[in-house]
This record gives sequence, structure tokens and C-alpha cells, in this order.
Amino acid sequence: MSGLLIALLIPFAGTTLGSACVFFMKDKFPARIQNTLIGFAAGVMVAASVWSLLIPSIQMGAAAYGKMAVIPALIGFLIGMGFLFLLDQLTPHLHIGTNQAEGLPSKISRTAMLALAVTLHNIPEGMAVGVVFAGAMEGSSTMSLAGATALALGIAIQNFPEGAIISMPMRAEGNSKWKAFIIGTLSGTVEPIGAIVTILLASSIVPLMPYFLAFAGGAMLYVVVEELIPESSSGPHSDLGTVGFALGFALMMVLDVVFS
Repeated sequence: MSGLLIALLIPFAGTTLGSACVFFMKDKFPARIQNTLIGFAAGVMVAASVWSLLIPSIQMGAAAYGKMAVIPALIGFLIGMGFLFLLDQLTPHLHIGTNQAEGLPSKISRTAMLALAVTLHNIPEGMAVGVVFAGAMEGSSTMSLAGATALALGIAIQNFPEGAIISMPMRAEGNSKWKAFIIGTLSGTVEPIGAIVTILLASSIVPLMPYFLAFAGGAMLYVVVEELIPESSSGPHSDLGTVGFALGFALMMVLDVVFS
């Protein structure tokens, strides 16, 4: 149980470490490191969406739908995409590298809105980790604890710059370093909470598991296409984002196939 709890806290650790940058950095990440990390996280999340979420969703749906096993995966995927699309309409569009957001109301703190946006985006990621861990714990032949841990690690890498885009602007606005660090860290608390709640409810949502898996996959792919890939390909050293993507995708693919 302790090992599971530690694994569930991995994404939260990424946010915490990113928020801690307020103690060591004055501006932002060097472009080389930023593009490589974001590209790597994107590669991990794309591979995880396919091998850890969408393929298991189709395989689990085969028992109820036979040759039409793709139906739960299709429905869940589109709902996951639609959920993140609506979320983007209600919250500012994040720019991890440039620390900017579009369409912020003038009466609302820009940093507060960024914190809200990051927090909301973290919810489906926490669900994704919880769903995969729940499937592995239920003895699913399509999911493994190693693959779930790798997914958690990939999300943690993505969370690293997200923690920084909250804490560092807060410090620039005149807040203390500790206050900026705490607020940035709190934005990641929804991930382990979401993962734990999903695991606790797993036994009662087994019939809906294919839909939840595909929902998490759709939500994650939306984040990758809308946020991570554009950021990893922008500015100088964009080729390092591609290299990072390839390495992340290859690593997650190997872990999912070999350890499943």
C-alpha cells in the first residue's frame, strides 16, 4: 500500500519541484531544458494514451460489444476531448514557456487564473493515473503497475514547468517565495486526490471502466496537442522538443509492452 501511495504522489512531486524553482531561478527555464522536458512529457503521454488507456479500453469493451468493442473507447475518447475543450473555453489558455494567458478579465489576478487553469487541467490527469492503477490492481491483463508508474512519471515531468508558471509569476508580483511556492504546490493536490478517489470507486465502476479509460486518454491527448507539442516546438531549439518526444514515446511504449 505504501508503494502505491508513493507512486500516486509522483505527479504531485513534479508540481512541487516545479514550484520550488522560485527559490533558485530569477526568470524562466533555459529553452533547451524546457523544450526537451515538454517534448519528453508529450511523448510519454501520447504513448500512455494509446497503450495504457485506449487499447485497454477497446480490449475491455470486447466482452460486451464483440466486434463493436471500439464503441466505448470512441464515446469516452470524444467526451474526454470535449471536456478539455470546454475547460479551455472557461479558463485562460496556458502558455507554459512564455508565462502568458489569453483573455484574462482585468479585475481578476492573472496568476490566480493561471493557478485555477492548471488545477482544473490536473483533474483528468489524476483520473488517468487512478484508472490505470485501478485496472492493474484489479488484475487486468492489459494494464500493469510498471506501466501505471511510468505514466505517473511522465505526467510529473509535464507538471514540473506547470508548477513554475504559478510560483514564479507570484514572486514577481511581490509575494514571498514561500507563499508563491505553497500556492504553486497546492495546484497539484487535485491529482493524487483524483487518483485515489478513482481507485476507491473502481469496484463500483467496473462496467464503465472502458469509458473512463478512453475519457482519460482523450483528455490527455487534448493537453498534448493543444499545449505540449506547440510549446515544445516554439522558439529556439525546437528540434530538442522533437528529440524529447521521441525518447518519451519510445520509453513509455517499451515499458507498457514489456511490463504488461
